[in-house]
Amino acid sequence: MSAQSRTEVPARSAGPAGDQPEARLLTEAVTRLRRALRSSIRTDYPWETLPMAQVELLQVLGEHSPARVSDLAARRRLAPSTVSGLVGQMINAGLVARDVDSADRRASVVTLTEAGREKLAAWTTAHERRIDAALAALDDSSRAAITHALPALFQLAEHLGEPAAEG
Repeated sequence: MSAQSRTEVPARSAGPAGDQPEARLLTEAVTRLRRALRSSIRTDYPWETLPMAQVELLQVLGEHSPARVSDLAARRRLAPSTVSGLVGQMINAGLVARDVDSADRRASVVTLTEAGREKLAAWTTAHERRIDAALAALDDSSRAAITHALPALFQLAEHLGEPAAEG
């Protein structure tokens, strides 16, 4: 694949939604970024086998630990049964532990283990290193455009996290 075809921006024709080419292009860009990062990490760091769903739970627990399964499910917008299954896998891997909730002895909470903290730190470092290398390969104007777009991308993520308007 040539450098030009790898960086080619899809045509700005209107998609099935009609007049929303920016939404379509952004969807394509996000999809390509996720696929490229996932692929490059597994190539550059072959030990990286942690599923993304587990990484996301580790990230939530890194910020909000301990947490009930229902809280983790709400934060990740997943079914509690899905999160419970993931937590079970992560307990077996030694990444998290289940404990009694000190506020309600009938409930349980999930906490990161030291192994979970280490795995999350290694995952974060590997991804940041890979993204840093890719950013360094860009020209100054492209890096500046990405830097300037970051606040808007965070705002977009917040809006996407809000319940959809009805009607």
